[in-house]
Amino acid sequence: MEKKRYSDEELEEFRLIVEEKLRSATEVYNSMMEQLQKSNQNDDSDTAPTYKVLEEGLATQSKEELIQFAQRQQKFIQGLKGALIRIQNKTYGIDRITGELIPKERLRVVPHATLSVESKNARKTK
Repeated sequence: MEKKRYSDEELEEFRLIVEEKLRSATEVYNSMMEQLQKSNQNDDSDTAPTYKVLEEGLATQSKEELIQFAQRQQKFIQGLKGALIRIQNKTYGIDRITGELIPKERLRVVPHATLSVESKNARKTK
C-alpha cells in the first residue's frame, strides 16, 4: 500500500528544517527593512549637485531592487508559515494536484513546496 502522508517522525524532521529556514529568512527580511529605513533617513544635502543626482539615481535603483527582494522574501516567509500549518495538520508534503507525496529530497531543498517537480512542470506547459 502506498503511503498517503508522512509519519509524525518525518513531519518533525521537516518542521525543524522549516523553522530553521523561517528563522533565517526572517532575519534577512528584518535586515532588509532596516536598510530601507536607513536609506530613507540619509541626508547628503551638503554634497555637490552632480554627484548627488548620480548617487540618488543609484540609490533609487538599489532601493527598488531591495524592495523587490524584500517582497520575495516576505512571500517566502509566508510559504514557510503555510508549511508549518500543513505540518501541524499532517497534510505537509502532499502534492496539491495529484494528492501523492512530494519526494523528501525536494522538500528538503524547497520545504514550502506544495507541488512535485512533475506537477509544477505540467502546470507550466498548460
